[in-house]
Amino acid sequence: MAVHINIDNGGTLTDICIMTDGVVKKTKVLTTPYDLSKCFFDGLQKASEVIYGAADVKRLLEEVDLIRYSTTQGTNAICERKGPRLGLIIDGALRDLPVRLAEHDPEVYEALVGDRVVFLDSAEVTGPDAEIEVVKAINKLTAMGASRLVVSFDGADFMAVETCFKKVALRKYPRHLLGAVPILYGSDLSTDRDMVRRTWTSLINSFLHPAMEAFLFNAEKRLRDYRTKNPLLIFRNDGDASRVAKTVAIKTYSSGPRGGMEGMKSFARLYGMPDVVGIDVGGTTTDIGQCLDGKVAEVQRGHVEGISVSFPLCEIMSAGAGGSSIIKVVNGRVVIGPESVGAVPGPAAFGRGGKEATITDASLLSGLFDPKSYFGGGMALDLDRAATAVQVRIAEPLGVDLDEALLKMEHAYEDKIAVELHRFTKISKDTVMLAFGGAGPLNACGVAEKAGINKVAVPKLAAVFSAFGIGSCDISQRYAAALNDRSDKALAAALDALKVKASRDMFAEGFGAGEYEVEAWLVGENSDGSESTHAISGTPTLPAALANAVAVELQLRAVKSLRTSAADTARFVAGSAAKADGTRKVLIRDKGRVDVPVYKLSQLKAGDQAAGPAILEEDYFTCRVLDGWSFVISDAGDIMLNRKG
Repeated sequence: MAVHINIDNGGTLTDICIMTDGVVKKTKVLTTPYDLSKCFFDGLQKASEVIYGAADVKRLLEEVDLIRYSTTQGTNAICERKGPRLGLIIDGALRDLPVRLAEHDPEVYEALVGDRVVFLDSAEVTGPDAEIEVVKAINKLTAMGASRLVVSFDGADFMAVETCFKKVALRKYPRHLLGAVPILYGSDLSTDRDMVRRTWTSLINSFLHPAMEAFLFNAEKRLRDYRTKNPLLIFRNDGDASRVAKTVAIKTYSSGPRGGMEGMKSFARLYGMPDVVGIDVGGTTTDIGQCLDGKVAEVQRGHVEGISVSFPLCEIMSAGAGGSSIIKVVNGRVVIGPESVGAVPGPAAFGRGGKEATITDASLLSGLFDPKSYFGGGMALDLDRAATAVQVRIAEPLGVDLDEALLKMEHAYEDKIAVELHRFTKISKDTVMLAFGGAGPLNACGVAEKAGINKVAVPKLAAVFSAFGIGSCDISQRYAAALNDRSDKALAAALDALKVKASRDMFAEGFGAGEYEVEAWLVGENSDGSESTHAISGTPTLPAALANAVAVELQLRAVKSLRTSAADTARFVAGSAAKADGTRKVLIRDKGRVDVPVYKLSQLKAGDQAAGPAILEEDYFTCRVLDGWSFVISDAGDIMLNRKG
């Protein structure tokens, strides 16, 4: 029996998708932010219970073929500005660089760097007093509270200058000393000529690195203690995976949401949908992307919180609105996030000490959740604590009763996601909104109405859709080298050098020569800042189109393909009237609290249909069907919601 475990670690919940010989099963555990390895192994324990009927992690890790892991921790860290304080050492000739960096996102720059900046001339780093100048720069930043440093120089020889700095730093602050400060150099990550982009890449990577490193190496060590036969694979934002030691921290940014985008591509292909926008609503963020004609947008120079970086990344926008986002009143207005209560203490309704109001509390008080069956019956909800949080944080500051406060919270939450949808995607009359994540289906109809969308699809695996999406990723490594010599001979030499690096890294991944494929291409930067890509096949030659390029970069990807092409199709065809499992009293705008039918997804079959208002639910998600909407079940078990008229 082939066993694949896919784990998507979110800010509030960690999703586990288990694939065994074509059968897909799921489970969830609470994220433990104080020790992510705990929820990782809690997830493995629950997965073993799903497979064997009783907890047996040892057996699972002896039999599992692949463990793939993705995370929103990087996304959440930047969204909530939680991470180490960085110090920045930059070229003394670029006094305006801090302003240029801050222009990309003043808040992120202030949170990461602030005033912890030292200017150092290249001549000082390469001159006779280099040791004095380098030590002074490092000491100044550590005295200002920097716990990690980024060094970024400019000019044609920036790599050589950074190498000189590195040699001095290692002599004066050897890594075996307790006082050694981690230093990241721009040239360690990229040969990108754009100074601002290269510096931001290093800053973000340095900001994300400590937490990711501590957790992932701890988790990998515990796996080795169980004698797991295959290494832990980290799913990246570029859609592929690699082992922990070969993964760059910045590429874990939005890796969980990228899993959702991979799932969205599969869903769009299954139903032949040419235009799909996805909202992946978790506990801390709502991640938004679009799939047009079977493709999700990936750009050569990706974006992190809107900041351009040197690596190719999938275009996903993360809004600070999720099931555990704090809802508060500011100047008489209901405001959502970006702060989150996370899994600890969690929403007030969880009864773990949380006192802030969240949409989870509002949904419980509005009657959408059954307190006894929530989270598959694994978490009893506390109505009194939820009511107290909403009364104190929302109703009293607004001067309204509890029910009116709940409706205002719901409106503000849906409105924020709809606004972000329009800001980031292009919506047409043919657009289908795919709602997934544990909190995605809950307010999907309301978000769609506000965004002007008339069709909403909800996958049956919505609650673990990102974990499902990473289930077919390839294993790969990517490389880049600046091509300063524009000759065919230099190109061939650079290509051979990258292939040698690839062979070493892919061997470390467990694949020898002939067991993986190599693809290479050239990226030319034009004088107007645009870039063009040219594939390399056969004998490497420099294309004539790059003769006048400002800069040329050789890029290479070594890949072990694991993906399988699926030719399956499915349809939504209305059939019999769905049978309700009971009713629930729900707060509805302009109608008060009325009884609405509740439909259990596990009891519905292909073609079953019904009209709203209604509730559709399964163990790990609840979908509210508004008045004026109807639903139908596909022959694959997924849900389509249609707005009347």
